[in-house]
Amino acid sequence: MVKIRLAQYGAKNRRTYRIVAIEEGKRRNGTPVEMLGFYNPLVKPTQVSVNLDRVAYWKSQGAVVSPGVEKLLAKTP
Repeated sequence: MVKIRLAQYGAKNRRTYRIVAIEEGKRRNGTPVEMLGFYNPLVKPTQVSVNLDRVAYWKSQGAVVSPGVEKLLAKTP
C-alpha cells in the first residue's frame, strides 16, 4: 500500500519536509516512489508547493494521505 506523507530533511532545528508517495513499510526517510512537493515552515509565510495532479493520481490508485499532509493540502491554493 502506498501512503502520501512527509519526509524530514535538513539539520536539527532547521527542518524542511518533502511530500512523498512511499510504500507503507518504508522508513520515514526511505526511498520514495515519487516526490510530490515540499514544505518549508522556516520562512514567513511558510512555503508549500504540491503537484496536485500527481496527488490526485495517487489517491485514485488507493494511496492513503497522512493527517499532516491533509492539513497542508487544505492550505494549498
